[in-house]
Amino acid sequence: MLRGVALSAAGLAARLPSQVAESTTPTLEVVAEEVRKSFNNREVLHGISLSITAGELVAVVGSSGCGKTVLLDNLTGLMRPDSGRVLVADHSTPGSALVDLSTLSSDEFDRVRLHWQIVFQRNALYSGSVHDNIALWLSEHTEMNEAEVLARVRESLEAAALDVDDVIGKDRDELSGGMAKRVAIARAIATDPRVIFYDEPTSGLDPVLAGHIHELIWAVHHRPLHQSGHTPQPRTTMVVTHDKELLRRLRPRIVMLDKGQICFMGSFEEFVAATTPEASQYLQVMPVLHARSPD
Repeated sequence: MLRGVALSAAGLAARLPSQVAESTTPTLEVVAEEVRKSFNNREVLHGISLSITAGELVAVVGSSGCGKTVLLDNLTGLMRPDSGRVLVADHSTPGSALVDLSTLSSDEFDRVRLHWQIVFQRNALYSGSVHDNIALWLSEHTEMNEAEVLARVRESLEAAALDVDDVIGKDRDELSGGMAKRVAIARAIATDPRVIFYDEPTSGLDPVLAGHIHELIWAVHHRPLHQSGHTPQPRTTMVVTHDKELLRRLRPRIVMLDKGQICFMGSFEEFVAATTPEASQYLQVMPVLHARSPD
């Protein structure tokens, strides 16, 4: 169990009201405006409009092929919409207006995404050791010296509830599925991102391992930023998932897609009580979809 994080759903949910009560005036982190995306004349996203506030924990759900990952790729700039636009906060220029991803040069986009991390479904670890996977970004994008980088690597592995001395020298191919997922999250933690995007973080994991990842997502979401000398700012988390238990335990704001459109947006309690056929049918098949291996 992660330090300071209750294992039960009740323990996790009980912390939420205090976090909300302590938040400052909401500011927007990501805004999608009428985003459309097609492939081979098939429109996958049908005019998606969505706003994510700084400090929010948001889950995007929906059946396979509904456009979840395509939406994630558009929000993170890995794809560009055919029409509409995606606006994001530029944390390299505090207090500035949201910027349109489609208008940014490569250098400007790199500057913006330095404050993001994406934990991919298949982890996307590089070849090499666990240490190398986490240290590479820090060595290239910060002024940390070698000792400081090593300290941050160890801190991040510990925060991901890994045995640091056991795992730090392991090669990527020596890691189990659950361990590789934690290393991927540790790599994200190390960069101290303002926003973390997760793509199916528990898909194919057994219930015990999935439960540990639930705890880790929660802990990272509420983990203080390293940025010193600045007013504390909340971290923002977006999770694409089929994991009903993750929703039950973490109580995110839920956005459901169906056939490339948003068909539901609201709390977990509203989601499970929804009477729309899309939501009720999807709730029934969620455990089956979640159990599938990502391979």
